Amino acid sequence: MPQFSDDLFLGAAQTYMGVNINNPLGDPAPMDLGVGPLGRIYVWDVVPLTKQTNNIALSQSAVSTQTLTAGTGTTSVVRPDGNTVVQLDCPRAVSITLAAGSPVNKNYTITGYDYYGQPMSEVIATGTTGGVTINGKKAFYQVLSASLSGATSVAISLGTTDILGIPVRITDRGYIDNVGWNNVLAEDAATIVVADTTSPATTGTGDVRGTLTPSSAADGTKRLVAAVLLPGLAVGPNATRLGALGVNQNLVS
Repeated sequence: MPQFSDDLFLGAAQTYMGVNINNPLGDPAPMDLGVGPLGRIYVWDVVPLTKQTNNIALSQSAVSTQTLTAGTGTTSVVRPDGNTVVQLDCPRAVSITLAAGSPVNKNYTITGYDYYGQPMSEVIATGTTGGVTINGKKAFYQVLSASLSGATSVAISLGTTDILGIPVRITDRGYIDNVGWNNVLAEDAATIVVADTTSPATTGTGDVRGTLTPSSAADGTKRLVAAVLLPGLAVGPNATRLGALGVNQNLVS
């Protein structure tokens, strides 16, 4: 039987079931279209770094476009298309932090890419309360730009959160078989938000695959080991890209 190295395989896998000399089935006719969908578990293993309030954009008073600056836990990267982005340690939602004062409510738009290179954007309303941090819902891997619909009257920074982007689509919490966190055998009381299936996605919809927030803050040491059950739409002969990775992001690639 040939080896398939991809942990997530989309399409019909050629199994050649029964033609192996060690197979006791008596060499039936080769079954080269697969025997799925079989049960499959995706092991999600990540050690996220400590979240920061300003590791994508430092606090600044901007009228339109903010200057991005990679900080602790992020890296400035030039993509193959020539765009310079701030790359996160792993896919996670971003946050905006408003300085103290009485801000004017404006729309803050973050544009970037997800873990699979799909262009995406999200709009976060700043609100009118100063000295607060507002978390986004979509898991970014790279941030290309950040802009405001107008002056807010207070400085704003852009950073990371502990809301982690699940690498495969989760349409029901039951597909999370186990969440291990910080070397503890017991199930972690993580917060799981399932995939937003709104199609097409918009700047205000949730993450297309879903997110998970561990029960305690990430610190670059705690390891997340989550066992994710993959349904037939994610792996096997009937698998689809939508079934495995969710609807398209809101920007056309």
